[in-house]
Amino acid sequence: METERLEGSVAGTVFRNEENGYSVIMVKAGRKAITCTGILPELAIGEQVVLTGTYVDHPQYGSQLKVASFEIIKPTTLSGIERFLASGLIKGVKTSSAKQIVEHFGEETLEVLSEHPERLQEIRGFGKKRWKMVAESYHQCMYLRNAMVFLQTYSIPSTLAQRIARKYGSDTEKTIRENPYRLCMEIDGIGFQTVDRIAASMGIAQESEYRLKAGLIYVLQEQSYSMGHCYLPAEELLRHAGALLHAPDALLEHALEELAADGNIKCERTDHDLRVYLPVFFQAETDVASRLLELYSSVPRGSRKKGEQRIRAFEARHHVAFSALQREAILSALEFGVLIITGGPGTGKTTIIRCIISLLQDEGEVTLCAPTGRAAKRMSEATGQEARTIHRLLESTGEGVFGHNEEEPLETSCVIVDEMSMMDILLMRSLLCALSPGTRLILVGDADQLPSVGAGNVLGDLLASSVLPAVRLTDIYRQSEESRIVVNAHRINHGEMPVLNEKGTDFFFERKEMPRDTAETIVSLVATRLPGFIHCSGDERAQSIQVLAPQKKGDTGVIALNVMLQEALNPPAPDKPSITWGDRLFRKGDKVMQTKNDYNLAWIRHTPRGEQEGEGVFNGDIGTILDVDEEANALTVRYDEDRDVEYSASAGDLDNLDLAYAMTVHKSQGCEFPVVVIPVCGGPRLLLTRNLFYTALTRARSLVVLVGREQVIRDMVENNHIAHRYTALSDCLYQMSMSRSMKMPEDNA
Repeated sequence: METERLEGSVAGTVFRNEENGYSVIMVKAGRKAITCTGILPELAIGEQVVLTGTYVDHPQYGSQLKVASFEIIKPTTLSGIERFLASGLIKGVKTSSAKQIVEHFGEETLEVLSEHPERLQEIRGFGKKRWKMVAESYHQCMYLRNAMVFLQTYSIPSTLAQRIARKYGSDTEKTIRENPYRLCMEIDGIGFQTVDRIAASMGIAQESEYRLKAGLIYVLQEQSYSMGHCYLPAEELLRHAGALLHAPDALLEHALEELAADGNIKCERTDHDLRVYLPVFFQAETDVASRLLELYSSVPRGSRKKGEQRIRAFEARHHVAFSALQREAILSALEFGVLIITGGPGTGKTTIIRCIISLLQDEGEVTLCAPTGRAAKRMSEATGQEARTIHRLLESTGEGVFGHNEEEPLETSCVIVDEMSMMDILLMRSLLCALSPGTRLILVGDADQLPSVGAGNVLGDLLASSVLPAVRLTDIYRQSEESRIVVNAHRINHGEMPVLNEKGTDFFFERKEMPRDTAETIVSLVATRLPGFIHCSGDERAQSIQVLAPQKKGDTGVIALNVMLQEALNPPAPDKPSITWGDRLFRKGDKVMQTKNDYNLAWIRHTPRGEQEGEGVFNGDIGTILDVDEEANALTVRYDEDRDVEYSASAGDLDNLDLAYAMTVHKSQGCEFPVVVIPVCGGPRLLLTRNLFYTALTRARSLVVLVGREQVIRDMVENNHIAHRYTALSDCLYQMSMSRSMKMPEDNA
């Protein structure tokens, strides 16, 4: 699209979002009034502006200028200055007082307001309190405008420019000229490369100390986000930073030393290497180890003999018989303050959790939780007890901030956490901070699943340390005779090929050589063939059948499959309004997923007792679009627990929403679906691994269908590559337990 320039006067503001500055204004150019949209400072009627952008056609409002940059021309005439002051932008100045100010100072009015606002006291009615209010309001208005104009010269998007200007205020230009790298360290959403480009255009040298320090911090942040590392060995950090910054090792080492001296990073030397942490991850691993040991030691050890008696009574009451390993897990839960239970699908984890809940409820309240909404819902259905997400349990009030913490701990006797493989180190720390000594903690999960999306390897590290009691369940019980999903999952986990296309089972494979054929077959399966097989129709298809792909790109990647499945399952219709955001189209009825934690996104739940309100929608939450407002460029999504959330293009919420007919295996963790369809037709070796394949299969409750090539299945089974994460929780636990000479709590027989 061709960039256009528009010069004119502001005729009025149709809409303005005060939080992010998104505005719809009318600009008069000659005899025409033109609608303009974009992130803009507050503008007064009559102000002269120069706007650049592209014209777009809105389905209802017609041609509009989508503003990319702007310039505000200061009024030069006395009438223009008076109109500006009387516009309402300046607190303490109304129409009559604007006239007084201009009559008194004339053409020097704006200079007086900028340089000598105390002179307002020369005018009757402007006492000390009032002139200071006027001066502060005027300066705030000017600073915001000047900062946004300054920032747009460096191609910073208007939304980010607004946030930067609000954070630094009158110091915006000074701060950025002095050290632009503060932006990527202090403002979420601004990456190092963006700031590096700004710094280069400002003439900041490549070997600037600010640049080198920011680059080192960026590498640590990026590696924690993309690879799940809690730290990096110094040698590896310097290698990554050198490739990014093209700076000599000596300068990077000096910058690293200064960051450590300033407390911006934490270094820990071991016998093998120097570990470099962001302080938040060092503190998290230390706190998790310390608090787990404290919990373990604070619960009196239960009597094994009494435990055995209680288990036998439960077996008689419920007509069940536990195996030796299951019995050991239940006994350990009654005996120890902290216990880890791990095992694959069908090994009886749910059965023993039900028994543990029943027996521990005699001693006090038992609280159930899981990292995601879907996992919590599954836990509730399996146990018949309420289970909540950890965020909801701790009463999240913002990013990393919770209502329940060390000062306000949870009031419960026992906490049972399911899907521990999904637990990252920061969330684990937050949970432990909310548990007071004497609280029993039982951690349940499958150690062979993919690790958490966030940094850390909590479950794996706890098991590797061998410090805390752990029971690994290995025998298969659930549906062992009729379910090939369970049997094949365990075969894959042991490096054996799954049994394919055995008649009368729940595990199928359809051979397709080419990726495009694979994609078309998957769409046919989801849209027509499988619904008939499992007896579901209409809207139930999207909810009952889930496509899980190893990767995002390619013909059988999540992006392409979502477009094809949307067209097949939820095609355009007169009663299905839609909006486009970036390269995504959202339509009423679409299945969607939140892709990033948003602690401030508001939701409403409609109940028989009235509306309930709350905040927080989290990475991996799956919902359905209830309604689309094409005029406001907004939509409403209903999530689990009947939470209705409004997403607005103007607020930028849609950046974190995606279609969910197909999703990556990583995003499916903690979920369970009646039917899972998986493309197996090649891709990067680092993605097509055994534990990814295993994780995908174990998301299915009733039916698995693989589509693609048998050789790819074989390759995945044989590829036991597990991406190593740099974490030290295991070492930390072991060292702390040794230093404390940890002993078993006294037997309370």
